[in-house]
Amino acid sequence: MPRPVVFAAPANIHLSANPIRPDWVIEGKPQARAKCLAQSADSTSSVMAWSCTPGRFEWYYAFDETVHMIAGEVFVTDEKGEIHRLGPGDMAFFPAGSHSIWHVTQEVRKLAVCRHSMPRPLGFVLRAWNKIVNRLTGFPAGNGLGDGAQVPAEEPSVAAA
Repeated sequence: MPRPVVFAAPANIHLSANPIRPDWVIEGKPQARAKCLAQSADSTSSVMAWSCTPGRFEWYYAFDETVHMIAGEVFVTDEKGEIHRLGPGDMAFFPAGSHSIWHVTQEVRKLAVCRHSMPRPLGFVLRAWNKIVNRLTGFPAGNGLGDGAQVPAEEPSVAAA
């Protein structure tokens, strides 16, 4: 039986307490809240709504996370020590194993797409499976980007904020 399509309004949805680990907090008393909006059948991907009040804290990424900022402002210090401002409409990708420091200056709300990585050999098997499914059904089971669309091979250029 197919799973239902999920619709949500992440800017307005009620979130539950989701405390930041106390040993990660650097400054202030940031209060985080979150709610899982959707999860893949294999539990390797999820979509979360998340908010946080002002403060400064470390964050360690156990899985790939793509964020889209809905409201507020945060300054993220990456592993190179570079500071990036994220505000409404901005997005960022944090690969599994990375670390950053978040300085929330105005309460933020984000939509996060979280994905657990799989070992390269399994990724190869999955891509092969997707090709077989596509040929048998005529329905693309691949990256969802459509014909001719390519995943960037190098880092995209980023405009200064």
